[in-house]
Amino acid sequence: MSEGAIEQVRESLDALYRAESGRILATLIRLLGDFDLAEDALQDAFAAASERWPQDGVPANPRAWLVSTARFKAIDALRRRARFDASQEKIAEQFETGAGDAAVDTDVSIEDDRLRLSFTCCHPALAPEARVALTLREVCGLTTEEIARALLTTAPTLAQRIVRAKAKIREARIPYQVPPADELPDRLGTVLQVVYLVFNEGYFASSGELLTRSDLSSEAIRLGRLLLKLLPEPEVMGLLALMLLQESRRPARTSPTGELILLENQDRSLWNREQITEGLELVERALLSRRFGPYTLQAAIAAVHSEASDAASTDWPQIVALYTALARIETSPVVELNRAVAVAMRDGPEAGLALIGAIFARGELTNYGLAHSARADLCRRLGRKTDARCSYERALALTRQQPERVFLEKRLQELVEKK
Repeated sequence: MSEGAIEQVRESLDALYRAESGRILATLIRLLGDFDLAEDALQDAFAAASERWPQDGVPANPRAWLVSTARFKAIDALRRRARFDASQEKIAEQFETGAGDAAVDTDVSIEDDRLRLSFTCCHPALAPEARVALTLREVCGLTTEEIARALLTTAPTLAQRIVRAKAKIREARIPYQVPPADELPDRLGTVLQVVYLVFNEGYFASSGELLTRSDLSSEAIRLGRLLLKLLPEPEVMGLLALMLLQESRRPARTSPTGELILLENQDRSLWNREQITEGLELVERALLSRRFGPYTLQAAIAAVHSEASDAASTDWPQIVALYTALARIETSPVVELNRAVAVAMRDGPEAGLALIGAIFARGELTNYGLAHSARADLCRRLGRKTDARCSYERALALTRQQPERVFLEKRLQELVEKK
């Protein structure tokens, strides 16, 4: 094989890892019943592919090849362990004889491996914070650092949660399956929370050179659609509607050079009308049920934005009312912050600034960059340049995302130039 062909194979393998490693890992966890063993086997399989494929060519079914290779790598590892622990030999024999061709079925259905893995990671036997951390790590492939930032905690604390969660699943023999119908409602809330956290990381990345990560938001929407087929509950409709309505803005959220564009300045002709239409239909169905919750209310807020032809014509009184309703069922300083911004748009910067000040006075959101950025913007609109500069500088110190950093630096420069 020529050097060019070998390089092409390696590029294909890299692309396959980015696109399929999560699904392959989920299948391996189902087959092997052990997170750590499955993760090691996955890495071994891709290492084997990097050696074999440049010589033999890419197989007709790459995913099946990787799953099969990983399974046998795991069996070999267990047999090596059997030298010290005889029970491992029996487990290896079970893996060797218990998995047939169905194990590598690539059909995407309601019994999708990643969906089953989501419910396993969200089992009620696990602590709530562990469910979220484990699902983000194992189902969605986020790094420990990314998850820690999304959950506003430290990486070491987050890593310990994941280790304990894996041990609990192993010790309690938690099954790898979508739960029975009578258990679904109790398990759904955490799964929805996790799906939305994944979407948020894709819609507004916590760090890096890019504002968004379309792979993560697309995966969250895919999981949302699977959940809706499995359980067509109002909140599932609401979450899917919320993700679609927010995702519809993606083309307008950055300039051609990658700079951040705020909602009020976006070219709304670039918004995806198909996603908006689908989202509006879903949120309407969810609201009509009168059994909705926080995701549906957030979707309703996004719907108000999507129906406005420009920022000036936005129905801010309705948005404030929806945030007020949301705050009653979901007490959160972030919800309060968003409501404060909406109040500022309805009643003026002073009103919003007072509400944000009250949040800070309670010691909340002091390390949340978007809160300082919001305060800075309101101070800027009021001509309070010193206060605006301090808040922009604080927001800049907290952000790890390059487009947001460039935006904040530009705002600071504008304040200096207007002196």
